[in-house]
Amino acid sequence: MKKATYVAILFFYVGILSLVAHEEACKKPNITNKSSGILFYYDQSEGALMMDDTSKDDKIALGDLLPQEINGWQATGKDEIYDSQTIFDYIDGAGEVYRSYNFKQLLARRFKKEGKPDIVADLFDMGSSGDAFGVFTHDLEGEDARIGQGSTYNGGLLSFWKDRFFVSLYSEEETEETRKALFALGEKVASSIKKEGKKPDIVSLLPSENLAEKSAHYFHNHLILNYHFYVSDENILLLDQQTEAALGIYREDNERSYILAVRYPEGQKASQAYESFMQSYMPDATELGLVQTEDLKWTAARLYQDFVIIVFNAPSRFSATGTIEKVEDRIGQI
Repeated sequence: MKKATYVAILFFYVGILSLVAHEEACKKPNITNKSSGILFYYDQSEGALMMDDTSKDDKIALGDLLPQEINGWQATGKDEIYDSQTIFDYIDGAGEVYRSYNFKQLLARRFKKEGKPDIVADLFDMGSSGDAFGVFTHDLEGEDARIGQGSTYNGGLLSFWKDRFFVSLYSEEETEETRKALFALGEKVASSIKKEGKKPDIVSLLPSENLAEKSAHYFHNHLILNYHFYVSDENILLLDQQTEAALGIYREDNERSYILAVRYPEGQKASQAYESFMQSYMPDATELGLVQTEDLKWTAARLYQDFVIIVFNAPSRFSATGTIEKVEDRIGQI
């Protein structure tokens, strides 16, 4: 399956909303790369663009993290470099997913082997390990490939994160031979990334009991929240690139509930977000921040320090309030 088709299916919801988000993003100047809007090409023999994190000692040549050959597949043509503006030229609407995680740049390299499907490696420098982990959690479908710090393999697409990098490797047609090549390529790239990153602390706030496998998501904005659990067309939680959010999906007795924790830059912003959410989503809530929905489930919300904690679809009021108390207890540990 072609990459563009695959991504369009995978991120169809975000693609619908991306035009709105793109217009909002364009209102602010791009400060990550003064050369935004330009698509860079360069010969692999000339080396790759140097990317650096917050430390000058952390400079890494993106192209050096990828080999020139794997299992008989040879790198061909010129590497392509995209930034937060030109990424739309490469993966259309789905580029908004990566932009929502503050990605810096993407290097794409194509591998060819006569008579075999092409393999394409996309290496994203996300700028931080937290955002590399976050974009990885956007889609967790597939088997664990045991590569990097977290990985999935699904239908010819191998994805993983390590340090501040998110890596997507795919073959244009899945065969047993391409599967082996993708895994070998993944191992090679992961070993080239010497450091390991740290998961965002906020993810540890999610209680582990009944947390569904591969269902903890980390993100910043409301478009990604709505992708995993629809709350509102409007940004009633005042989420932006300065906020951190973790969403856990819980399953018990064929029932599904959700726990959302959002950390704001300061307590005042958290208070404003809490009031906005209560007025829009829970206008009939009790003083305890509880409301029973039409399906007889319970939603609870609470402001705690610079956090807003929300439980959706809890089976009982006691379950809802008890879960929030568990999250509050964990906040003091991060």
